[in-house]
Amino acid sequence: MKKILIILFTTLTTICQASELTFSFSNPSFSGVGYSSHVLSIEQLQYQRKQGVADDKTAAEKAADRAAKNTTLSKFVTNVESRIFANLSKQMVDNMFGTNCSEDAETEELECPLSGTATLPDGSTVSWIKDETAETITLTIVDASGGITQLIVPVGDFKF
Repeated sequence: MKKILIILFTTLTTICQASELTFSFSNPSFSGVGYSSHVLSIEQLQYQRKQGVADDKTAAEKAADRAAKNTTLSKFVTNVESRIFANLSKQMVDNMFGTNCSEDAETEELECPLSGTATLPDGSTVSWIKDETAETITLTIVDASGGITQLIVPVGDFKF
């Protein structure tokens, strides 16, 4: 019984401490404390979400483009185009450097073309002019947007 009285006495004599109840808003939108950093963090989150959506869209477009270029038909067309352009460039080089000359029946002299032009499917134009006195070939490439690239190739200096 003594133990019960001691426990009861110690619990009843304990000092109670309390403080005043106060209320304040913890959200910076209402309290104003830290409002600028709160707004900045919201703007940052919105920007990151928009950027993530744009990045996902770009990645999906690139994946679709890669898938379209990776089909068997696309590979076949690319291979055919490559071979056609290689053959076209070989014919132009043969004409430029005189390996594709024809013999004139009357004079029995070789007649080599002195100029040539080819228009590519993308709208670019490749033309060349052979200057026999200067022994040069001027190769002019005009791309579809109008940019001009010009090469002057000396004919007599190619020796292996």
